[in-house]
Amino acid sequence: FLPLIIIFGIFYFMLIRPQMKRAKEARAMVAALAKGDEVLTNGGLLGRIEDISETFVTLEVADKVSVKMQKNAITAVLPKGTIKQA
Repeated sequence: FLPLIIIFGIFYFMLIRPQMKRAKEARAMVAALAKGDEVLTNGGLLGRIEDISETFVTLEVADKVSVKMQKNAITAVLPKGTIKQA
């Protein structure tokens, strides 16, 4: 039984725990979204947040072009001014 317990311990500390930590950070990032933030989505869209609701976000991806998508589709919050550089 000892080798089985050791293998489970290794799996926990090498796979399960880091994955739980990344998921917690992603939830915190989505909860901290604010109007005006520049974000990157799963699909590679770069945009500025115009409106936020409980589960959806409206992104301005170009002048007068807005896209509504789920909050969970946002992968990163980028530094201010990133859109002007792109």
